[in-house]
Amino acid sequence: MNNHKNLDNVYVPETGLVYPEQPDQPMLNPKIIRQLNIDENYPYLDKSLKARIWHVLIYAGIFLIVFPLQKIRYGLKVEGRENFRNNKKLFKERGGALTICNHVYRWDFLAVLQAIKFRRSWFPARADNLLGKDAALIRAAGGIPIPETMSAMRKFNEAFDELHAKKKWIHLFPESCRWDFYQPIRPFKKGAFTMAYRYNLPVLPLAISYREPGKIRKAFGVKHPLITIHIGKPLLMDTELSRKDACAKIRLESHKALCDLVGIVTNQWPAEGD
Repeated sequence: MNNHKNLDNVYVPETGLVYPEQPDQPMLNPKIIRQLNIDENYPYLDKSLKARIWHVLIYAGIFLIVFPLQKIRYGLKVEGRENFRNNKKLFKERGGALTICNHVYRWDFLAVLQAIKFRRSWFPARADNLLGKDAALIRAAGGIPIPETMSAMRKFNEAFDELHAKKKWIHLFPESCRWDFYQPIRPFKKGAFTMAYRYNLPVLPLAISYREPGKIRKAFGVKHPLITIHIGKPLLMDTELSRKDACAKIRLESHKALCDLVGIVTNQWPAEGD
């Protein structure tokens, strides 16, 4: 890691993984098993009875099965919950919050839900992820695919307008793609912060760090690191600035917040990713 420095007590897992050269390049692309036309006619908010039932069932499974498994499999710990509790009034006044987190393992969105006390969230999803085997799970968990055309993007924005009007929480991974158990914080795309500006939402930074598995887990063949998710203090948009400058400022603040939460002194990557 060139020009990268952590606090002395920070654990960095030896994964043996080869990461892409570009920080927004996925490690793996899903195997395409279906075709989907994500255009202006796509149901970005699927309100069918089947979709609603599936959404309830998936969240019931997340709460009752996956959350306990997180603690068993990854030893999930949550730190900084006081930053969530102490700002409930702010979140209520603003109609929710926009959470962000580094994107570093398969269940990290579920870790975010666990950290914010099981509050349902909706999130923009890479469109190609809806062409693979996890499509139904992503949709039921709250994933809304990001389209490519302007006409479709209007419908995508309308979906989030409706969610915000209902005071639903929104989550984004501003690094844009998952790099398993990667320690530096990669550059952030600006989309998360333009959405926060659009709805005047506080940005609640969360960050995942790692712990070495203990002797018992190692005896059972566990090689992946254990997970700690940290909740930071909410960041507010500077409304006295122009949209461009306000989004640029909060992106820098958010990137630094995640670095601080995981014990990074000097980060390998810059904050800006586009």
